[in-house]
Amino acid sequence: MRVKQFIHIKSVFGLVLALVFLIHSPGFAQTDTAAVNADTEQVSTESPDTEAESTVTDESADAAPETTGSSEETVEAPTQSTTAEAAENAETGIPTQVYVNFFYYVLLFVLVCLIVTIIGQIMSIYDLTQGLQKRRVGNNWHAHQGWFFLVGLFVFLYGMYWSYANHGSMSFREAATVHGAKIDTLFIVTTVITSIVLFLTHIALFGFAFTYRGSDKRKAYYYPHNNTLEMIWTITPAVVLTILVLFGFFTWRGITNIPEDQKKDALQIEVTGEQFAWTIRYGGRDNIVGTRNYKLTTPNNGLGIDFTDKNALDDVRAGDIVLPVGKPVHFTVNSKDVLHSFYIPEFRVQINAVPGMATFFHMIPKYTTEEMRTKLNDPNYDYVLLCAKICGSGHYNMQKKVIVVTEQEYKEWLSEQTYFFDETMQKEFKELNQPQQQANSTIGGNQLVSNN
Repeated sequence: MRVKQFIHIKSVFGLVLALVFLIHSPGFAQTDTAAVNADTEQVSTESPDTEAESTVTDESADAAPETTGSSEETVEAPTQSTTAEAAENAETGIPTQVYVNFFYYVLLFVLVCLIVTIIGQIMSIYDLTQGLQKRRVGNNWHAHQGWFFLVGLFVFLYGMYWSYANHGSMSFREAATVHGAKIDTLFIVTTVITSIVLFLTHIALFGFAFTYRGSDKRKAYYYPHNNTLEMIWTITPAVVLTILVLFGFFTWRGITNIPEDQKKDALQIEVTGEQFAWTIRYGGRDNIVGTRNYKLTTPNNGLGIDFTDKNALDDVRAGDIVLPVGKPVHFTVNSKDVLHSFYIPEFRVQINAVPGMATFFHMIPKYTTEEMRTKLNDPNYDYVLLCAKICGSGHYNMQKKVIVVTEQEYKEWLSEQTYFFDETMQKEFKELNQPQQQANSTIGGNQLVSNN
């Protein structure tokens, strides 16, 4: 009798596993047959005249080379148009087969749930009938669940180890800035502490479920409260979290709130985000970024730079962000429209670009681009500025290359850049300020006459 009961349990468990493996089987992967058939139909719709022409051309290739060239053009034309149509269809939206596959797997999942539910109800009815006939209940579900918890504990611990061993190196890379080392230390300490807590709590959770599984030979003990345990699991996490929060607060404050003398000595760069691009402005020869006023925004003056401020006259326009290695850099981050996020992963730099409010980030690059390429053994590697806030349909394309070079290379690059106050802007500035200058001169002349 006992053997039959275990055979029942193994059969149910095996059925569930078989269904799960069936879901993930490659045979259930649906191919986009509609698209394949469409391409086949497009290729097969070539006119009979074209086929005949290509056949005649192939036969007379040796006799007439000129005809061969024309026939190749004739044959390739439908293929190119077919490719163009396929590309256009791919860009129009999500293929219908994607929705079909989605609903297929949803229905399959619901079917598995129904089967498991039905099997569970059948086994419950079987237990009830055994009880009504005053026979020994065949299945001790509490004991079986305890064993399942024990198996789940080992599966969980192995999954935890596998995740760190395989994904750890993929998700973590050495920081390319001085402050990034501090952030990495904070991240590693937090990860170690949370991993230890996760490890111990799950051993306790699954271990207790197994150790104290249901049994007729043992009576449960009512244990409602223990002041010592309450204090331990309340005070200990509070102290640890307080230390982590303070550590993070002082690390962040050292990046965003630096002394004024250090801020002035750093390279001044303003980064302005808009849908869907970044505009880079350097402080120029005086290393001071000029003031802005949104009321001065024009098609030529997209940032609304106030060129009556002498500090703005030498502000440099840059296509990429170029930084000298080992030199402090102070970023001023703005937004023209919606919320963006200034994010350079390898620099451990991320701060929001908020409309109407400037935010700041202070950093020191530690490796040039070439040095990082050598460290990663990737000759095509580049630092990149991204937007870490979903800001619209073009969010994915809101990128800007970041290049770290030596100080001499940086000076050479800076000397080749153009100014925001170029000839076009100078002409516009003169036209906008000429009426004001005439008004001022007229008011001055009237005052002189009245005084006389």
